[in-house]
Amino acid sequence: MTDLETRGAARRGAPGPSGALRRAAPALLGYAAVRALGLLALALWSAARDKSAYTLLTARWDSLWYTRVAELGYGYEVRLPSGDVHSNLAFFPLLPWLERLGAAVTPLSYADTGFVVSLLASLAAAWGIFAVAEHVHDRRVGVCAVLLWAVLPVGVVQSMAYSESLFTALAAWSLYAVLTGRWVTAGALAALAGLTRPVGLAVTAAVWAAAVIAFARSRSEGGAGDASGTPGARRVLGMLLAPLGAAGYVLWVGHRTGKGPLGYLDVQAGWRNGFDGGAAFARFVAAQFTSFPGALAGIGLIVGVALLVWLYVVCVRQRQPLPLLVYAGLVTVLALCASSYFGSKPRLLLPAFPLLFPPAVGLARLRTARSAPVVCGVAVAAAVYGAFWLNGSGPP
Repeated sequence: MTDLETRGAARRGAPGPSGALRRAAPALLGYAAVRALGLLALALWSAARDKSAYTLLTARWDSLWYTRVAELGYGYEVRLPSGDVHSNLAFFPLLPWLERLGAAVTPLSYADTGFVVSLLASLAAAWGIFAVAEHVHDRRVGVCAVLLWAVLPVGVVQSMAYSESLFTALAAWSLYAVLTGRWVTAGALAALAGLTRPVGLAVTAAVWAAAVIAFARSRSEGGAGDASGTPGARRVLGMLLAPLGAAGYVLWVGHRTGKGPLGYLDVQAGWRNGFDGGAAFARFVAAQFTSFPGALAGIGLIVGVALLVWLYVVCVRQRQPLPLLVYAGLVTVLALCASSYFGSKPRLLLPAFPLLFPPAVGLARLRTARSAPVVCGVAVAAAVYGAFWLNGSGPP
């Protein structure tokens, strides 16, 4: 662990589960309140448009693909007139497995179970974000970080039968396990994150980066364990576990398609997804400047990307632990530099929660009388935007 982590661990100790829940309670209650506001706004907006808010949350876009996997297994595909092939092999299996399990042991449908999983996972993610932020900074920053994650403009996705909340929960707790020297737990959670989304690679990379640094430090100190006294064998086991989820699924897809280890890339290509270094995104932004209204959107996109870069630079300057920097950096790069549909990028950035720590530090410095109105105002705006967005183009 870094000096910052060591000081944080010594200052706060290691509270038990009940004590940890009490410490996180303000963050979780605030998060639940923001999400309830968002769902209320969605229900009212949808009713005014004669739509079902629940259908928007559980039975559109990717949520339909997940429930089909849960119900029918893999092998379903749609062939478009353009020649593109949309295969459900593009969707990683952990969420469908949980949907199938829930439908088997409860009266809930696959879609209902997906909604419940997302609600519970979003709370687990909020708790994990709080735990990481409190460990790196303090309790007040942890609460602010959770509230900022809740009031993101696309925060409504956290309540959808999508995999973002589940992935963020697994990633946050894996990173917390890394920061506290629980290597086997970190590796196991990273493996589950790798079964949830392709970006699970970022969690694995964070575990590996931290393990390599800990190994180098232990060698320089002449010991077999790391700075927290964890035996080197557990660290190695955590490293071995971390990539198993993503690697296992990708290799299985390659075997299933008969195209070898890179078969999953062909599946993604059928969806016109891939990694092009941001070329497609750059062309999309450039195309906005062909008209005056579009130029304003183009300027907004450039400002947004610049803001993300600036936040990452501040994270580095604030000396965030290496696992967080590796994780947030890879999530951001994979989201911005993928050739996927532009409308998906905001939700793909949802798991990059360490980028919220710098503004959380600033918000935590304000007195509650000043910070509360700011958070409440942003929460209302996010709720309205989420309702408008989900009733419109939504998060494909």
